[in-house]
Amino acid sequence: MASQVNPDDVLFRLPRVRQVTGLSRSTIYLLVSRGQFPPPVRLSERAVGWPASAVHGWVQERISQGRKAA
Repeated sequence: MASQVNPDDVLFRLPRVRQVTGLSRSTIYLLVSRGQFPPPVRLSERAVGWPASAVHGWVQERISQGRKAA
């Protein structure tokens, strides 16, 4: 059974993911390969996007971890 997708969710393309996270393209893909960043969703043969909720969730997790360390 396929997982449910929030119909209000949008997909971010790489420039928007870079803007929201402050990370470079290479760092994003490195973190994806390590399982430390949400993987992209295939949109077409040559295009991918990230669910906005996954990107925002990752950012919020970083903020929470940073506050716990302080």
